[in-house]
Amino acid sequence: MRDREFELGVLFPGRIRPGAEWTKTGFRDDGGPFDWERVFGRPAPRVVDLGCGNGRYLIGSAVARPTHDHLGIDLVQVAIDHAARRGNRRGLTNIRFLTADATLWLFERLVPDSVDEIHVYHPQPYYEEADVAKRMLTPEFLDRAWTVLRKAGLLVLQTDNKSYWTYLQEAAAKHFEPEPVPGPWPDAPEGRTRREIVARQKGLAVWRMVAHRREAPLRVEIPRPDFDANRPRFRKRL
Repeated sequence: MRDREFELGVLFPGRIRPGAEWTKTGFRDDGGPFDWERVFGRPAPRVVDLGCGNGRYLIGSAVARPTHDHLGIDLVQVAIDHAARRGNRRGLTNIRFLTADATLWLFERLVPDSVDEIHVYHPQPYYEEADVAKRMLTPEFLDRAWTVLRKAGLLVLQTDNKSYWTYLQEAAAKHFEPEPVPGPWPDAPEGRTRREIVARQKGLAVWRMVAHRREAPLRVEIPRPDFDANRPRFRKRL
């Protein structure tokens, strides 16, 4: 099984191809709006993973859905290096990885009505009170995700923090129709991401949601993500 790879005892998606078939999946940022058809050379459904980590989910999706184009963004260079290396060795042409602030890319580089799926797996809950403002999934983020997604687009969310999950169920409902996924993902029963695999191996609960884009947002106010993330020092005034 030299053409297969395991991570934490779980098979990593895709087969490693002979060296002559390797591709280049790293993307060199040119500073403009992301031009999907220029980068991938075709019109196709578009999938974005914001905070993609080492690319496990996105590579699995690219292997399973060659008809779709995939973009993974993460601020951690070493994670993107791992992701691109794995994408390269699998000979994938329908995926690109780049090192960048995923939130900034959502607001500044992904244009309205241009994406079919947005995935966010295990956003950092930030446990300290002083770090609340760093949380990714704000009302503004959800509004922009709705804007970037095409009609009938999909937002996929996952967390192992119960307080974040409780918040997301309410917050996502303005722009999306959230549907909790009751068990493991059918395409990856042991986990779509490294973080999910680790959480499940530790016996932690994981909450999953697929949320379909509403035709128009509801006329409601979304709360700020200032929840108690279950750390005692955080709770003094919340």
